Amino acid sequence: MHIAEGYLPPLHAAAWTVVAAPFVVHGARAVVRQVREDPDTKLLLGAAGAFTFVLSALKIPSVTGSSSHPTGTGLGAILFRPPVMALLGTVVLLFQALLIAHGGITTLGANAFSMAIVGPWVAYGVYRLVGRLGGGLSVGVFLAASLADLATYSTTSVQLALAYPDATSGVLGSIVKFGTIFSITQIPLAVCEGLLTVLIVRLLIKVSPEELRRLGVLRTPAPAQQEV
Repeated sequence: MHIAEGYLPPLHAAAWTVVAAPFVVHGARAVVRQVREDPDTKLLLGAAGAFTFVLSALKIPSVTGSSSHPTGTGLGAILFRPPVMALLGTVVLLFQALLIAHGGITTLGANAFSMAIVGPWVAYGVYRLVGRLGGGLSVGVFLAASLADLATYSTTSVQLALAYPDATSGVLGSIVKFGTIFSITQIPLAVCEGLLTVLIVRLLIKVSPEELRRLGVLRTPAPAQQEV
């Protein structure tokens, strides 16, 4: 998903940066508000960012100028909602570009739009929809994380196609070509990410149930304390 440094034409890179910027600014405000209103969730907030950093750093070479890997943004979107992940995801992408040459500075806006904005919003939308339809928490988490991963790569396919349309079939044909190549590695990765995210949420239910209740993820009432 990470588009490499210098791979996008300057005009495209600038345009995606302009599009992503308002979401990131709004995300910064959301993070400040979250920490101010519930300081006890700072550790969980950091864990969500670390989860995204680790998963999205596991890159597998894919389409020229890009790579395939899990994204890890679905977990944070479920816990803290998409605006928070717009900032966390962008910070992750920035550090990866600077520290491990994964992605790039000029392509930061495009990468942030696909992984830190589109992915989390898809994850949250799917998660809420499954909940409204009466699906269980595990089903909602699995589908949210998996489809967020696929949505990220679909967006990257569009970004690459807009920059490099096919000489014969144009942008649409290029989208199909990029998407087809991505799907070979990305569909299995998306399934694995969904399963891993379910396991992480189940672990959090055991170790941090009160935080999950305050965040609205866990809706079961706290067990009543026995009188001594």
